[in-house]
Amino acid sequence: MQRILALFAIAVFAALHQDFWLWDDAGLVFGFLPSGLAYHAAYSVATAGVWLLVVRYAWPAGLDEAGDSRQGTGERAQ
Repeated sequence: MQRILALFAIAVFAALHQDFWLWDDAGLVFGFLPSGLAYHAAYSVATAGVWLLVVRYAWPAGLDEAGDSRQGTGERAQ
């Protein structure tokens, strides 16, 4: 269920990335920041939060342990 929710969140954020409703908006946020840029700044912070949740709750088990079994393969013989 967590993976389905993660995929749904990714699909929603992919759709939200297309901010066509702000293309013609010439307004400023805080008096200096164009609205499209402010939207993408907030979008980037929200996307980072979603990816944090995806990694924490929907990361496949066992992927982290695979790196431990290969330790030492990069060492040079002396």
